[in-house]
Order: sequence, then C-alpha cells, then structure tokens
Amino acid sequence: MQLGFTSTTFRQIKDLEKIVTLAKDAGVEYIEWGGDIHVTDLAAAYRAKRQCEREGIGISSYASYYKVGFGEKEDWRRICEIASALGAGFVRVWLGKADSEKTDEETYRKILADTKAICDTAADYGLTVCPECHDRTFNNNTDAFLRLREDAGRENLQTYFQSRYQKKAYDLDRIERTLPYIQAVHISYSEQLREQFPHYDPTYIDALLRQLHACGYDGLLLLEYTYIFGRFGLPGCMKKDILKLREAWERNA
Repeated sequence: MQLGFTSTTFRQIKDLEKIVTLAKDAGVEYIEWGGDIHVTDLAAAYRAKRQCEREGIGISSYASYYKVGFGEKEDWRRICEIASALGAGFVRVWLGKADSEKTDEETYRKILADTKAICDTAADYGLTVCPECHDRTFNNNTDAFLRLREDAGRENLQTYFQSRYQKKAYDLDRIERTLPYIQAVHISYSEQLREQFPHYDPTYIDALLRQLHACGYDGLLLLEYTYIFGRFGLPGCMKKDILKLREAWERNA
C-alpha cells in the first residue's frame, strides 16, 4: 500500500514547493496534482515535476475535472499534454453531470462516445482514464460503471473508489465487484464526520480497509479534502491523518 494526497486538499496554498514540502513532511509517497488551481498549464506541470523529483515524491495522477460527454476535444488533448508533462500515470475525470439513474439514453450515448474518444487520445500519451466515484456523476453506481466499461471496450478505462460513508453494504460490494479496475482509493479522512452527519461511524474506514485487504488491493490510498476550515493546523493534522491511515491499514492486514 502506498499513500498520497490530492493537492486540491490545499486549495488555499498556491505555492507548489510548499505543497511538495508538506508531502515530504507527512511521509507520503505520491501527490495527485489538481488542474483547477495548482497545475493549470505546461509550465506549472514542469515545475511540479521538478520539485517532486527533488524531494523524492511521486506523481500519481492529474485531477482534470473534465466532464465526460460535455467536454471539448481540444481541451482534452491539452489535459493529456499536461498530465504527460507531469509524469502522471492516470487522469481523473467526471462522468457526465448527473447520477446514472437520472441519465437518459441519449446522454448515455454522448458519455459513451466521449469515453471512447478520450481513452483513445489518452492512450497516445500512455495515460489511463479514471472517473471519480462520486454522486452527481454517472459513476455513482457500480452497475453503471461496469456497463460503461464493457460498452466502451477500452483497457485504459479504470475507476477510483470513494465512499460517501453512508452505505456500508454498497461500498463493500462495490470494492469486490470493481477491484480489478480500481486505480486509486480516495479517503476523506478528517471530513468523515461531515460526510456521515448525523450518523457518524468511526469504524467505517476500518471496514473499507478490511474489504480492500480481503479482496487483495495493494494500491494507492489518496487523502482528499481533509480540511474544512482553510489553513489552520494543516501540517500537524496531515501528519496525524497519514499515521492513522498507516496504522489502520496495518491493523486490518
């Protein structure tokens, strides 16, 4: 198991070097760089890559926020160029703009056609396409993702796993059924209380980690959106959360 965090966790910090220093101090192996604030062009990608290489931090992925089915071909190629310049292995995207249950067949066909097209372009750059596992996207549902992957027929279409910490049986089943396609797991560690409100369950993450272990997952865990209130106590809290995750992973091995 390897640990990292998303740079979007620190949207209020614009200095790329400071984010890399936080990663080193927290003892993580990877950063997922976001395309909304930190790495918006090729120049920033090259800077981020140099700084990560200097500190021995890997770059797992590029969070593009590209909305599949609604994006532009030129925008996607630019995203692939930035991800390639970073040295990222995969690109995070959003599937559409609505839950799968609210997606009609015409919209599904648009999402499917765009999925095929962006996967083909990504393959030219040696990249994998990974939809975020999230509400308000087509990847809110296990069956929906599996249908899309089969219909698309692209090996470089994988997925994230991310819990909303509200439907444990669903989460455990999703891990089991999509395990071969899970490229990374997003953990919203310090926001678990907010995600579950008002039904907070402090054992939830342990249950997810046990299932990941049981199914043979030994990949990347990315800490995401860890801090609700801006800049207060960031470095210390990050270190504590990383330690919690390492201890939880070992405890559930």
